[in-house]
Amino acid sequence: MAAYIIAQINIADRETYSKYEARFMDAFTRFGGRLLSVDENVHVLEGDWSYTRTVLAEFPSKPAALEWYDCHEYQALAAFRHAASVSNVVLLDAFAANPG
Repeated sequence: MAAYIIAQINIADRETYSKYEARFMDAFTRFGGRLLSVDENVHVLEGDWSYTRTVLAEFPSKPAALEWYDCHEYQALAAFRHAASVSNVVLLDAFAANPG
């Protein structure tokens, strides 16, 4: 079953963050990741949304997403993101529709 990552990011240092962006896709796609949305101008329908970037990503499964997130290559790369921004990142299971 598919799994989704939602990241809410406040980028403070675009130059350092660009080092994260430059190599992100290489590590991400090796684990079956697919970017569904990267948006810096979301349309807020309710509540507050004070993030400079919102990301929605899909993986073929929760284990694949965790394997990507925990891999040495991504964690080394994530150090640039951590240095340049503050983030909330969650992993969600896909909704399993009830056939009846």
